[in-house]
Amino acid sequence: MKLIKLDAIDSTNDFLKSMSSQDEQENFTVVTAENQTKGKGQMGAVWKSETGKNLIMSVLVKDFLFDNEKVFNLNIIVSLSVLEVLKSLNIPDLCIKWPNDIMSYNKKIGGILIENTLKSDGRIVSVVGIGLNVNQTNYTELPNASSLAVISGKTFDKNALVVSIVEKMKEEIELWQTNTAVFWEDYFNSLFKKGVPMPFKNLQNTNFMGIIQGVSPVGKLQVLLEDDSVAEFEIKEIQMLY
Repeated sequence: MKLIKLDAIDSTNDFLKSMSSQDEQENFTVVTAENQTKGKGQMGAVWKSETGKNLIMSVLVKDFLFDNEKVFNLNIIVSLSVLEVLKSLNIPDLCIKWPNDIMSYNKKIGGILIENTLKSDGRIVSVVGIGLNVNQTNYTELPNASSLAVISGKTFDKNALVVSIVEKMKEEIELWQTNTAVFWEDYFNSLFKKGVPMPFKNLQNTNFMGIIQGVSPVGKLQVLLEDDSVAEFEIKEIQMLY
């Protein structure tokens, strides 16, 4: 595993994407940073992190995605990989808030942002950004967030976490083709608030009740509405109010 450690950077995802002759970078090249000044979440949201306390990493993944309709498969692998590593550390009550926020109890402890580039020969090269709240303990400005340290009362080795997560991703990618249905089932079973009536808000700022039913093959959230119809939503088209 090629590991590039940086003190500070605008965005580890942007750094990895812009590395010269990216095609020549070895698969699973990793970039980490102690501080990220322009961290990104889904659809342009900002990811902020206290310097030196949290895990900020990006991983290059090649030769896995070959179909634009199946890019969500990588989201499943990465989110389940992070969950498995955290379970091994005895972090309790873990789940995935669609599409790929990592939760413990009702608190967000991590997020994943995958950016895919379609090459001229049809290959898809992915940069997987993972932000994980590890040793930060002050969340007065982020009441819905927490960290491994707050939840467990321990501090953690961030470097060991990097290695564990990347190794788990490699394992899951190797198992994907023969266990696709199992991965999808595990992802669904790990969904935050699945099967529970929950309030949501749509792009028109209209509140409504719904029950998460699952996720479509292209990654849309499937929600059972009060009229018994099932609607599908893209990222940022729907917000869970919890």
